[in-house]
Amino acid sequence: MRDVKNRRSFLKSTAIAGTAITLSATQYSRVYGANERLQIASVGTGGKGWSDLLGVAASPQVDVIGLCDIDSSPKHLGQAAERFSSARRYADWRKLLDESNDLQGVLVSTPDFMHAPISLPAMQLGKHVFCQKPLTHTVTEARQMKKAAQKFKVVTQMCNQIQSHSAYRTAVHLVHEGMIGKVREVHSWQGGRPSWPRQIPRPAGSDPVPADVRWDLWQGVAVERPYKIGMYHPFNWRGWQAYGTGQLGDFGCHILDPVFKALEIHAPTKLTVEAPELMPETWTDRATVRYQFPGTKYTAETTLPVTWYDGVGVSPPRERLAHIPEDGKLPGAGSVLVGEKGSLVIPHVAMPQLYLADQSLVEDLPVIPAVDHYTQWADACRGTDETTSHFDYAGPLTESVLLGTIGIRFPGQELQWDTEAMKITNHAEAQQWVTKPYRKGWEPTWV
Repeated sequence: MRDVKNRRSFLKSTAIAGTAITLSATQYSRVYGANERLQIASVGTGGKGWSDLLGVAASPQVDVIGLCDIDSSPKHLGQAAERFSSARRYADWRKLLDESNDLQGVLVSTPDFMHAPISLPAMQLGKHVFCQKPLTHTVTEARQMKKAAQKFKVVTQMCNQIQSHSAYRTAVHLVHEGMIGKVREVHSWQGGRPSWPRQIPRPAGSDPVPADVRWDLWQGVAVERPYKIGMYHPFNWRGWQAYGTGQLGDFGCHILDPVFKALEIHAPTKLTVEAPELMPETWTDRATVRYQFPGTKYTAETTLPVTWYDGVGVSPPRERLAHIPEDGKLPGAGSVLVGEKGSLVIPHVAMPQLYLADQSLVEDLPVIPAVDHYTQWADACRGTDETTSHFDYAGPLTESVLLGTIGIRFPGQELQWDTEAMKITNHAEAQQWVTKPYRKGWEPTWV
């Protein structure tokens, strides 16, 4: 562990190296013991950050000692400071880490593009990390997050909290119990209408920055651009390529999660995308991503096709869902696992439905109880539990999702992925999007 004197220079680098280890509670080097209280800070306290903070702080063994947000208004840092009045307050997360030797865990609930830049130095300082989904903004960042968690032996959890819901846990259990047999193919979709901008150009000009917003700090590692009211902060950043990851990035780590958990898949070998041509700076309004994964003990073949659909009103073609009757209603978002003995519908979010080969619906399915995704992390930090969406799991899930967002840039072109080498082997232009340029003075250093 580096001393306080070296901490400031240490934060200037996010160089990561690590060797693979098996994650378990006994191998975390910095768990604090069941009788000790966990001292945490939250970076990003508005919106989802507020619910994340309340979720973790619900543990009676957690103390909130730090709050950080670039927005000091009542809906952001203001409300958090009112609730946790004794916590230190910051606008700059770098200062928070620099001045918090007593800090043991960090919640990162910022826009996607700042997840890794904040989480990586926190882990290097030995802080446990709870980070919003998708875990990162690029594939390279996701791999680095996994390596950092392994190397520094910290407790981690990605906030795809629906994983801990009874519905998703039950779906995974049904597959593992062989209720639909081995799985032949998977269809996952999000058919809702995002409220953030899609397929639009960047607005011209600039607007005055509100007095309670630190726009320079909000931009973080991204290339600088003028402030525009309501266009990026606090929410519409999701539709912009520089800050968010579009519909697939927003929902993929939720909806594909029970697919990954149930089938124990990790990385695709190739993918092809159907999508309209992208505008230069915003994400598309619809896409179909066709992945191929290596088979596992839960799949019928040596390869597994997984197809993702997003766009208003989309759902899988009914002809691919032979076990589901014509009057069987599909949810607006979710997955169907097509097995040898039947199909499992996993809504986002409701209890799964199991159809047998004769299209009959199975009643009285076993129900697996929910767990608390937030306090699970806090308890794991104290050595009394283990996380289920640790970065060893969440990293590969996020990588697969983000490979799909790369494919959206090259519709109709097959991309072949070598996960060990971290290379798109047949498309040099696509390979460039495995990472990204960073704002001068904020560049991470990879090993």
